[in-house]
Amino acid sequence: MNKTIRNAAVFSLLLVLALLVRATWVQAYEATALADNDKNRRKIIAQYAQPLGDIVVAGSAVTGSKRTTGGDLAYKRTYTDGALYAAVTGYSSQAYGATQLEGIYSHVLDGTDSRLKNPIDALTGKQQEPGDVLTTIDPAVQKAGYQALGDTKGAAVAIDPKTGKILGMVSTPSYDPSKISGTTDGETWQKLLADPDKPLVNRALRQPLPPGSTFKLVVAAAALEDGRYASVDARTDSPDPYTPPGTSRALENENKSAPCENASLRTALQYSCNNVFGKLAVDLGQDKVRAMAEKFGFNDTKQDSPVRALPSVYPTGMDKPSTAYSGIGQFDVTATPLQMAMVSAAIANDGVMRSPHMVSKVVDADGSTLNSYEDGASQRIVSSSTAEQLRSAMVTVVDKGTGTNARIDGAEVGGKTGTAQHGENNSKTPYAWFTSYAKDSSTGKEVAVAVLIEDSGAARSEVSGNGLAAPIAKKMMAAALTS
Repeated sequence: MNKTIRNAAVFSLLLVLALLVRATWVQAYEATALADNDKNRRKIIAQYAQPLGDIVVAGSAVTGSKRTTGGDLAYKRTYTDGALYAAVTGYSSQAYGATQLEGIYSHVLDGTDSRLKNPIDALTGKQQEPGDVLTTIDPAVQKAGYQALGDTKGAAVAIDPKTGKILGMVSTPSYDPSKISGTTDGETWQKLLADPDKPLVNRALRQPLPPGSTFKLVVAAAALEDGRYASVDARTDSPDPYTPPGTSRALENENKSAPCENASLRTALQYSCNNVFGKLAVDLGQDKVRAMAEKFGFNDTKQDSPVRALPSVYPTGMDKPSTAYSGIGQFDVTATPLQMAMVSAAIANDGVMRSPHMVSKVVDADGSTLNSYEDGASQRIVSSSTAEQLRSAMVTVVDKGTGTNARIDGAEVGGKTGTAQHGENNSKTPYAWFTSYAKDSSTGKEVAVAVLIEDSGAARSEVSGNGLAAPIAKKMMAAALTS
């Protein structure tokens, strides 16, 4: 064999060896990455090759699957009362991916989760039957909130204070996930994206806005925990109006005739006295107010239910005028309805907060538990004494203060209203808030609810937490106590 032929043979052998090494590398090391790549068509074909598992509310599936005609995707997602539960389920779309519970538990729901496979299936590559996601949602509470919100732009969250179970989560305007679950729903998808009311945004978790006077509960908690007052009935040193240090702009009250001068915390919550809580925030200092806010969950960037909420914020680096306005839930303070429901839930539960969650179990096709989240982790936020004092003051708000529209016959109901400025120089319609709790001593049932009305279409003069948000909270609380 001459030299030229020998060199060509060696070169060809090296090419064959390189090809074998590359093939081995792709099959042994890169196969998983290629299989999981979102651009791999086989992945979505496998995902929709069989009916999906279900998201379950009170024993009944609120999702389903439908056989498709044409194309290579055998099934698509369907929803029962899709708009009612959209803030819980999210959507699963052949074209636009999956969100919320549909996205978090997609591998369980489509049968690709490794925990669903038995050893034989693992060897053969057979796709196992999908599992289900069991939620904590109470359909009566969910329906009460959804119907009460109606056509308004807003959100509501209901929590069981003793367990942290989310009983209701509503965001309006809503949408029907069934309308965007297929591959030919582009027109509907574009309309949802272009809608200025942003129906795809879960306002309960992902639209933090100024909480207004509902934040006064956090400031009151900080004052009591700091030992500044022995009880909610001790008089404060609060001129009316109050002018914070460093500014000539007075902090005034909405109700000019309210007895807010040197008012006690109970009276200040009852009449929502800005002068008391603005001065109290300055006297405590932003660090102490922030510390209390963070104990309740503000500034938490990993607040999962299991859907991650955007953080509610208590800011840093404020001057004294800004600190005063933070004390009434303005300046750069923001909160989600979930966060304000957590505040009321902790107060209702003797000062102990249970981590909020809306999934109780994840199960396989046979009903065997893969994950269990029956009760949320607990953390003491304020002392039992402080919680008792705050509940007493919140009851006064509902009995004879700014929250009378939340009264429920035969139940202990406490709450706090809020009206937050919106737009530069408060040029837009204010936000209306209500955070509350209710207890039925005869049954032992409890619930905490927060409601945000972002825009009801009402005239500016008609916007108030008591007028717009409290009636919605009342309906959700009543449903929770009787279901």
